[in-house]
Amino acid sequence: MSDKNNKVKYNLKNAHYALLTVGEDGAVSYAAPVPLPGSVSLSLDANGEPENFYADGIAYYVINNNMGYDGDLELALIPESFRTDVLREKLDAKGVLIENSDAELALFALLFEFDGDVRHIRHVMYNCSASRPKIEGKTNEEKKEVQTETLTIKATPLSDGKVKAKTGNTTDATVYADWYKAVYLPAADPASLQADNGGKSVVDAAGNGKALS
Repeated sequence: MSDKNNKVKYNLKNAHYALLTVGEDGAVSYAAPVPLPGSVSLSLDANGEPENFYADGIAYYVINNNMGYDGDLELALIPESFRTDVLREKLDAKGVLIENSDAELALFALLFEFDGDVRHIRHVMYNCSASRPKIEGKTNEEKKEVQTETLTIKATPLSDGKVKAKTGNTTDATVYADWYKAVYLPAADPASLQADNGGKSVVDAAGNGKALS
């Protein structure tokens, strides 16, 4: 059995983003994932450490303080679709991208995968925001050097506590194959539903799955 399980992982690839919408009633929905090509590296550090509550002279209770993850996603070049969809830059009639200080940045799910020696490991971070990237570059010297762009990502829990999900050794084949068709929400959890509704997944504030027409 062990020879069917991954022993190692390597090679970040297949990054996607899916716009996240939270309704007035707290319902969460995702648009269809959009490719985010040119993944170079991803480094997300856990945010929040367990804290001890002391009583009777001992650590009586450990308080979970999971605040998600913070870090960087390095890309060969941030695609125009991400700049307009998430960073809210506007494309004018002349095809020029305009950044406005009044723009509200969008929330999104981040999907990606790593190669493994047996199967790829697919991930989704459910509630992400991205800061505006730095503008930087340098002149060519003796040879050309690719100059990448980096997004600082903050992945925080949804209102129901979900932070992330990833495929495992026994993940359902259909779920695995459809990972980039719609953001996965665990059907076993009564507070969620994964539905094929034109590439959208939705869960309402009361914890009831519902389909989008």
